[in-house]
Amino acid sequence: MIIKLVSTVKLKEHLTDGIFRLTLYAPEIARISKPGQFVNVKVSDYFDPLLRRPFSICDVDGEYIKLIFNITGKGTKILAELEPGDEIDLLGPLGRGFEVDDDFDVALIVAGGLGVAPFPFLVKILKEKGKRIVSYVGARTKEQVVFDGLENVNVATDDGSAGFKGTVVELVKLSILNLDSSKIKIFGCGPTPMLKSLVKLCDEYNLKCEVSVETAMACGTGLCQGCVVTTRDFNYKLACKDGPVFNVREILI
Repeated sequence: MIIKLVSTVKLKEHLTDGIFRLTLYAPEIARISKPGQFVNVKVSDYFDPLLRRPFSICDVDGEYIKLIFNITGKGTKILAELEPGDEIDLLGPLGRGFEVDDDFDVALIVAGGLGVAPFPFLVKILKEKGKRIVSYVGARTKEQVVFDGLENVNVATDDGSAGFKGTVVELVKLSILNLDSSKIKIFGCGPTPMLKSLVKLCDEYNLKCEVSVETAMACGTGLCQGCVVTTRDFNYKLACKDGPVFNVREILI
């Protein structure tokens, strides 16, 4: 079920370095959302920006959903200027989320930059299911590291200003040597180069892995056919409808 509603901003938080979190009153969407799904946000009542913007559902708290974003253009700048009491048009929940009921004991959360967005919600559900959780968060610098809502957090920064100096996938590779790979499932989200490295690692160690892909979306419902993801058998799927979460054995990144 896809719901269209006008939501009210309850809280705006400036987390760090141009990164914001909005808490929105959206009971109908909150009630049926699953980790990994997203909402399409109409950021303006005018024609500029024209298209809705997709945002992962960062967390659900009762009748509220949370979105996290950084300012990358006109649309996100408008969102960053919202204040409590302002209204915003939402469409969701959209897409396919993470599979949390298959056979694994240890969940490795791997986030690059704002790829952390879908994981507080996922961590909450994994904890309810009794899974052990280890989180890995990568960013360029310590100012860009966000890990609210995660468990057992390990940090990697490109410049070494916080945690491990290097990429988050390099940090994961060092860590999994001490874990039983047969009991692990990796959940990843981040820039495409990071996801490529993560898929290579999972192939090397034969690890279960799902990733949420980052790609441009227009309609969010599959009508425009604009967010094509190539499968390993050289067919295609749509990120907004068949994803944004995919088993890495299914797709080419």
